[in-house]
Amino acid sequence: MSGWLNPTLNPQAFREAYEGDGWVQIPDLLAPQIAEALADALERATPWRLVHSGPAGEPIYVDAAALEPLHRSELQARLQETGRRAAAGFAYLYYVYPMIEAYLGGRDPGHPLHRVTEFLNGPEFMAFAHEVTGEPVVKVDAQASHYRPGHYLTLHDDRGDGERRAAYTIGLTREWRPDWGGQLLFHDAMGDVTRGFTPKFNVLTLFKTPQWHSVAPVAPYAARPRFAITGWLRDDPPYAAKPPPAR
Repeated sequence: MSGWLNPTLNPQAFREAYEGDGWVQIPDLLAPQIAEALADALERATPWRLVHSGPAGEPIYVDAAALEPLHRSELQARLQETGRRAAAGFAYLYYVYPMIEAYLGGRDPGHPLHRVTEFLNGPEFMAFAHEVTGEPVVKVDAQASHYRPGHYLTLHDDRGDGERRAAYTIGLTREWRPDWGGQLLFHDAMGDVTRGFTPKFNVLTLFKTPQWHSVAPVAPYAARPRFAITGWLRDDPPYAAKPPPAR
């Protein structure tokens, strides 16, 4: 998937900020037509699943087809329990499309996000990310996220086993007001917010891991959804080159 990156971007121009601050934002990441097509796919053609954290922080998925027959009281009980976990520690609630899992599992053949998975794990993007961060990039984790009113991701540091060399988000939110919440927030050891980024369109954010951060809850009056592609730059063994045939 070559030719997707904005050809005017100079990765070395962003490296100093990344090394000094531990994060950097890169506007106009993708060629405009690519960014618009990707946003269209997220807005109109993605089979989202609700995801919320379980007791140990593990993801619990609810497919769209299962949401409708799920009794309102059962769903409400799940969300209340997730909220109690959020009050005490790490928890999350939003819509997700797990891009790596879907790609390797042969799900949704022909979906545009499969081409994005290939782009993120291709030489163009991985070389760019390496030049900005200085980290070895063997593969790129990826999920698409869709936040609506009441969705959130509480404080965490993305700590892994050493394979997570940096984290990234690609913002694909066309319109957003800062009072709608949904900001990517960075926190110091005292819990104070050191920096916050409002959802934007066609903007790459790279940041070092581990580093404390959260996504602020989306306000109940937010009039637009918050879309992003997120994941980690990793240095563990690469994914399979191609997905198995779709069943």
